[in-house]
Formats: sequence, C-alpha cells, structure tokens
Amino acid sequence: MKTCVVVGVVISLVLGVAVVGAAEAQPWIPGVASLVLPGLGQLLNDELDKALVHFGVDVAIIAVGWYAAALLPFGYASYALVPAAHLAWSLFSAFDAYSVAKDQGFSISTVENGVRFSYRY
Repeated sequence: MKTCVVVGVVISLVLGVAVVGAAEAQPWIPGVASLVLPGLGQLLNDELDKALVHFGVDVAIIAVGWYAAALLPFGYASYALVPAAHLAWSLFSAFDAYSVAKDQGFSISTVENGVRFSYRY
C-alpha cells in the first residue's frame, strides 16, 4: 500500500512540474495515464465509452486470466501469460490514448490562481 502511495505522489509531482506554464500540445500525458491504468487516458481525452471498455478489458484480463491460468496444464508457466497480456493491453491503451490526444492537440495548463488545471483540445 505504501508503494502505491509513493508511486502516486511521484507521478503527481512529475505531471505537476511538467504542466506548469505549458501551452504546447502534451499528448504524452494521456498516454502515460493509460499505461498506468488502462482507460484513464481515454477518460482524459473525453472518450467515456472507450475508457470504460479499456478498463473493463483490463479487469477481465486480470480476473479471468488468473482463473484460466490455474486451469491450464502448463503449470507455473501459464501464470506468466497474465502479466504479459496485461502489459500488452496497457501498451495498446497507452498508444491509443497518445494517438487520439496528438490528433486533438491535448494540453494541460494551470489557471491564474494556480489551484485548478484546465485542458483544451
């Protein structure tokens, strides 16, 4: 649990430092978001239906994958298929979010009071 909190804080700091005063397109932000959690980049790109599908497929890969790996006759080697499938889906989701954000000109910048973030397409 502590590792998740530390990773979340580090990612927040990196994204916070990267977007301060930035006005040019930053399609890497949805790409990294979808790499960390498939569907999050699509949500940032304002594609709710696609975000739900990407997240649902990721949950299905993890939940059904471990159950199927237990039933496969390959022994412990079958358990390596689940993280590989999860990584492949995360990479696809990240590429999709990056491509859409690049086409739309996604960017995040701070507003005048420095508390809120806004994004434009």
